[in-house]
Amino acid sequence: MAQTAQITVFPTEPQNEAQRILQVQRNAYLENPYPSREERLENLRKLEDILVDNQDAIAEAIRKDFGNRAIEESKLLELFLSIDGFRYCRKHLKKWMKPQRRGVSIWFAGARNRVLAQPKGVVGVVVPWNYPLFLAMGPLASALAAGNRCMVKMAANSSNLCELLHGLISEQFDESTLALLPGVRGSDFTTLPFDHIIFTGSAETGRTVMRAAAENLTPVTLELGGKSPTILAEDFDVELAASRILFTKFMNAGQTCVAPDYLYLPEAKRDEFVAAAKKIIAKRYPDLANGQFTTVIDDSSFARLAATMADADQKGASLVNLTPGHEPDAGTRLMPPHLVLDPDDSTTIMQDEIFGPLLPIRTYRDIDDVIEYINRRDRPLGLYLFSNDRALQDKVIRNTISGGVSINDCSFHVAQHDMPFGGIGASGMGHYHGHEGFVEFSKMRPIFSQFRFSALPMMYPPYGKVFNLLYTLMVKLKL
Repeated sequence: MAQTAQITVFPTEPQNEAQRILQVQRNAYLENPYPSREERLENLRKLEDILVDNQDAIAEAIRKDFGNRAIEESKLLELFLSIDGFRYCRKHLKKWMKPQRRGVSIWFAGARNRVLAQPKGVVGVVVPWNYPLFLAMGPLASALAAGNRCMVKMAANSSNLCELLHGLISEQFDESTLALLPGVRGSDFTTLPFDHIIFTGSAETGRTVMRAAAENLTPVTLELGGKSPTILAEDFDVELAASRILFTKFMNAGQTCVAPDYLYLPEAKRDEFVAAAKKIIAKRYPDLANGQFTTVIDDSSFARLAATMADADQKGASLVNLTPGHEPDAGTRLMPPHLVLDPDDSTTIMQDEIFGPLLPIRTYRDIDDVIEYINRRDRPLGLYLFSNDRALQDKVIRNTISGGVSINDCSFHVAQHDMPFGGIGASGMGHYHGHEGFVEFSKMRPIFSQFRFSALPMMYPPYGKVFNLLYTLMVKLKL
């Protein structure tokens, strides 16, 4: 895998260059702290055009970074969702930028209240390797729509895409508006005094980012991950559920922060699900070597997944290879999709986020036991329930908490531009996408305008009978 140092094009040290660009962007912000709607629309259009005009090159760069990833997968999950997100922001930007009128208490009659969304300034975007385009462009859509300047640090494992995007963005954007920084280390990037940082990655690294940001009192949006539970209820068709669960689980070889991480299903339906899974995967991936199945990102990740499988096997779980004839291959980093049946709580696969094509399956008799199990663990980024029973849906939703929920499918709450995306607790903090993203990267500034003739002077010192009379009236009246 190529290292980011090979694509560094800066004439100075990356950290010094990052500091220089931050100062350039902060100066530009001070000169133009509230970009017009036309300027913001143009920035969004330019990024959209970059993606539309370079779809094949972008998908190919991502494929190279992974070793292999289906071009179609990158186009659907990264290019389309990013392009669609830019279009959504452009469509709604006028409404979002309009100052909000707010109510005024009767005690301040005649005054006016409004809230103005103002750009925070310079936003630092830290992008992971697993969806390197979508998880760069999603935050950029929100931050640029809000009128900010942006600096982007991509993952070392995304060197080919980083080099390509650096060239494309440099051609269309002045560095005072948007800059992608090859070569800079994450620890150097997140210690810079940004006006906001958005980080997507592991919970462990998220804690490090938050500590670094605290030194500068920089607000952060953390999109982490965790073990997103999936529940199959008695009333839902097993084969349909399997079809949907396996698609979202095994896309990108399971290297997805909102992938279904473990599945709970009724005891009597386990064998039926396993049989359906074998049939579905045999049809979708008749030959894992044909480039349709994504490889594991690097050697250390492959070794971690192999050790996770061995640990589950040693502790009594049953491993089901869904593509017989294909075994894990360390040379190509191709890890066949597996089901892991009945792993206990001591297994690594039930303790750590998997981030690979392994799906643990456990059974239940009482849905309350599943709810209790979920609530005893860190709050996940996603929760998925397959049931047409509205009462059961409400029960699970109201008695658990997660970053988001998909009913009768998995993960696709992330693709809804009109809904916020974000975690809670160990799965993150803050939201972006759509209007919530615009708000996240804006200072929602309250503005009070006093009426020409104010009654407030009657409350000024020296205090006496008038003050006491008015105060008594204010407390007693229930307006």
